[in-house]
Amino acid sequence: MPASRISKVVAHPLRATLPKVQRTSQGDYPAIELVVVEIETEDGVVGFGEGLCRRGAAGYARFIEEAMVPRLIGRDAADRRALWRTMRAALSGRPGGQVVEAIAAVDIALWDIAGKQAGQPIHKLLGGMGRTEVAAYASSINWLDDATVEAEVATVLKAGFREIKVKLGHPLRDAIARAKLVRKLAGDDIALHVDANWAYDVDDALIVGRALADLGYGFFEEPIAPQDREGYRRLAQHLPIRLAAGESDFVASDALISLQDRSLGLIQPDVTRSGGISETWRICELAAAFNTAYAPHVGWSGAICVAASLQLAAAAETFRTFECMVYQNPLRDAFTHPIVGEGSQLIEGKLAVPQGPGLGIEIDRDALARFRIA
Repeated sequence: MPASRISKVVAHPLRATLPKVQRTSQGDYPAIELVVVEIETEDGVVGFGEGLCRRGAAGYARFIEEAMVPRLIGRDAADRRALWRTMRAALSGRPGGQVVEAIAAVDIALWDIAGKQAGQPIHKLLGGMGRTEVAAYASSINWLDDATVEAEVATVLKAGFREIKVKLGHPLRDAIARAKLVRKLAGDDIALHVDANWAYDVDDALIVGRALADLGYGFFEEPIAPQDREGYRRLAQHLPIRLAAGESDFVASDALISLQDRSLGLIQPDVTRSGGISETWRICELAAAFNTAYAPHVGWSGAICVAASLQLAAAAETFRTFECMVYQNPLRDAFTHPIVGEGSQLIEGKLAVPQGPGLGIEIDRDALARFRIA
């Protein structure tokens, strides 16, 4: 098969105001930003990718155009590993930050192209586990007032979710009271999890974690800062609840530390941060090697992230559950044809995996233009 060379790369910085402000222990988020990369080959195949950038999407787009595009034009789109290394060389130092998040957008687009050229969904190119649907949990119940929480829990239960994730923060008595409230509202047959977004130090996390275990919660996500490796080891030794983290990891060598020391029971890389499908797949394979559960992080990302994460979930050996975001997000629920990974598509607690070639979605170009930062 002749080489399919890259002829065009465009970085689209996007921003959308959320219909409802989202709140975590770290503060309020009234809007989201991300960067979408569009790659076209000489034979006319177009692929799309997404990079995580909570703020400053225009700066990411400029970085991609200036530091990466010159390294990509004219190269064979199938040489994804070589291109990953070439882009990585744009900056020195340890791999992470803006450079790896930007690489993620390019890499996902290259996998989209590969799938379209092969006429196969990406999960088949990865080897596949034969999954056409994946278990999903509702994410997330906001760290807001009790009345809002009651309404949000009722909504996701009505939608058919059998798993729910709850945001917690400070003070500790309020966090524990919130965990009790959601358990009461959901009942004993619904699986519940918690995301603390680094709210606690080790001692506070021990207090909250023990309460969550007593209430039958399934996993405790990012209770402390992700760089506090020793803290995670201590929590794992003293808490009877599964610890989850990984969305803050950039490359497989970051994840390897937590997998080797067994401090995590659930690894959660974000494909739009952790170097795209190529590097995230390495993390998935490491998780399998260490017999550790995998659950992709989606968070406040767009539809391309959702589609790529579903492809990984369908192929990963130790996949456990999928993060289905249940708030309105124009960059997710009005951005592709068909709509992908929405709670309204839930059937018996599961979401369908796109089976079309590549990511299995088509971008709505009107939406792409409407949300582009001028």
